[in-house]
Amino acid sequence: MSALVCVARIGAAHGVRGAVKLWTFTEDPFAVRRYGPLLAKDGKRQFEVATAREAKDHLVATFKGVTTRDEAERLNGIELYVPREKLPATDEDEYYHTDLIGLDAVTTDGDALGRVLAIHNFGAGDIIEIAPLKGATMLLPFSNAVVPEVDVAGGRVVIALPQEIEGEERDASSASRPGLVRKAHGSRDP
Repeated sequence: MSALVCVARIGAAHGVRGAVKLWTFTEDPFAVRRYGPLLAKDGKRQFEVATAREAKDHLVATFKGVTTRDEAERLNGIELYVPREKLPATDEDEYYHTDLIGLDAVTTDGDALGRVLAIHNFGAGDIIEIAPLKGATMLLPFSNAVVPEVDVAGGRVVIALPQEIEGEERDASSASRPGLVRKAHGSRDP
């Protein structure tokens, strides 16, 4: 089976007829209906969206075979996945998290740093997490300035390590953090 990509998460039950709150991680929230059956993380359980309507910040959906509030409550928290090949192609500088996780991370000089562990977004932009060969985990902005090259076919990302983090004193010791991610464009300070 190919890599699975998380496209939604089931939330709390909504009403008494088996509906649930559904948070989607796709550009078009209704795309979850076009991928066919959605899979639980282990790939053993399948869910097919029967109906979906837009709510404030999520969808209200029903799944085939789920008709009561009790059944809907048991689904709370389940993440829904689709095989990577069912997803549309990405634009330039867009990547699915699953395509990046596990890639080798190297410096601009070609020195090995470690591997891409995860991509995070806490609301202020995407963060690439590098599990280094030695030392603490690195959390860096996923931007053109810090990640000037992504070579999925070649199995690597190039990292331009920042010399100084804005707001930190030079002599201060620093301590060290899914869907679709787009590299932020920005200039690099000299």
